[in-house]
Amino acid sequence: MRQILIVEDERPIREMIAFGLRRAGFEVVEAEDCKEARTRMADRRPDLVLIDWMLPDMSGLELTRALKKDKETKEMPVIMLTARAEEQDKVSGLEGGADDYVTKPFSPRELLARINAVLRRTASVGTDEVIEAGGMALDAAGHRVTVGERTVPLGPTEYRLLSFFMTHPERVYSRSQLLDRVWGGNVYVEERTVDVHIRRLRKALEAFDCDKFIQTVRGAGYRFSVRPI
Repeated sequence: MRQILIVEDERPIREMIAFGLRRAGFEVVEAEDCKEARTRMADRRPDLVLIDWMLPDMSGLELTRALKKDKETKEMPVIMLTARAEEQDKVSGLEGGADDYVTKPFSPRELLARINAVLRRTASVGTDEVIEAGGMALDAAGHRVTVGERTVPLGPTEYRLLSFFMTHPERVYSRSQLLDRVWGGNVYVEERTVDVHIRRLRKALEAFDCDKFIQTVRGAGYRFSVRPI
């Protein structure tokens, strides 16, 4: 049974979310602050974490950034829950490492759909093939990308995005096509999300001089190509 950790200091909201998730078949663990969340994760690493932005000991954004910097938890999917609905807040959350961003108030049905979508798109690619391009090697079985002897540090969404690009080189994909192919047709994810993850992917590849392979085609979308522009 997949386990979800809810990090939310408002007990009524936490219990409402937990009730809906248990009915949907998930095992649920609750924490009211970041310190308790760390303790819960030490006992067992959850399959996904729901983190409220405003927490009593530190912000949910700070916790998310810390989790994504830790090699033990960097691939753990995170969905941020917050009443902050401004575009810049959403961008900050996604750039901070969140895999999705849900604004309050939200319906249990929407939250469940977003959770299932994130779990689908962060699942390992079901193939043992090693794909090579431009000096990079993507090992699907090991869920790892390497350049020479060095491992490229990628979050789960960036990994799936690069995996899709490397298996479909030289073709231009629009944001909506990437959402459909990489995010599993999740209608709740905004097209702006693609740009955020493209930037994060390029930043991860920059240290290996491979960011140039993720090319922007003005007015059309993005493509993966090892050929010079």
